[in-house]
Amino acid sequence: MQRLIVALLLCVLLAGCASTRMPTPLAQLPVLQLAPSALPQPLQLQQRLQFRFGSHERDLDALLEADGEQVRLAVQAMGQTGVRMVWDGKTLVQTRAPWLPPQVRGERVLDDLQFALWPAAAIRAALPPGWTLVDADGSRRLEQDGRAWLVLEPLAPGRQRLRNLAEGYELVIESLDMEQTQP
Repeated sequence: MQRLIVALLLCVLLAGCASTRMPTPLAQLPVLQLAPSALPQPLQLQQRLQFRFGSHERDLDALLEADGEQVRLAVQAMGQTGVRMVWDGKTLVQTRAPWLPPQVRGERVLDDLQFALWPAAAIRAALPPGWTLVDADGSRRLEQDGRAWLVLEPLAPGRQRLRNLAEGYELVIESLDMEQTQP
């Protein structure tokens, strides 16, 4: 689930890099904007992201830290930081590199991250009428009227795939829990 957060950011970055114009989404995904305090435990993850949008593919690196007060995320491409984000449950603060395409939206990255990592009950509580979260066997689907628009599925230990069917991108996330690797 922790990989999903990074995957969200990667998808947004890749979509922005793929073209200067994003196609109109097939569905408007709900905004989650969940409180950091809804996380059951703090997160400290280093992630490798493989983003695919159409025929365009990119590899990104991300660092994610989340606790009961804030979510902090930094995404890098080729050694340069493209975006830094801090979410405190009320305000999203973004620092963007000049080369980052405007289509890369921090709000979408935050929502993807929360879809992947936050507890199902917190996500369900934020969904508007007509939307449901299906959460079973390590997979998640965000559905509107029975049609899946956002899908998270396990690939192997430490690897997940996030598919945004509404906006047309896919993200494969490989995560390493930094707290488990520290002496």
